[in-house]
Amino acid sequence: MKIRLRDVAHARSGDKGDMANVGVIALKQEWYALLEHHLTVDAVALHFAQLITGPVERYELPNLWALNFLLHGALDGGGTRSLKIDAQGKVLSTALLRMTLDVSDTEARALGLSAA
Repeated sequence: MKIRLRDVAHARSGDKGDMANVGVIALKQEWYALLEHHLTVDAVALHFAQLITGPVERYELPNLWALNFLLHGALDGGGTRSLKIDAQGKVLSTALLRMTLDVSDTEARALGLSAA
């Protein structure tokens, strides 16, 4: 079953130089494990493959029900150098929330989720 990330989490993003960070926070404590399992470095890197030129790092913050991703090479040199419309990466959180997660029907039902 496909689950929209925006249905189980919210997100914030920002920048530092040519790197953007996106924090993803589960809307419910029981949904954090879902994020932890399905929102991998590889999945995020694939989702942003057309936008970033460097690696993705993931940091886990279970006490906040959150994951923080650092996207290297995301801003074409940063806010003062880039010709990108969003040179600070403020909309990257919204872009990530458009992602869908492949979740088993059993797992989705157990968490009270429905398909995207």
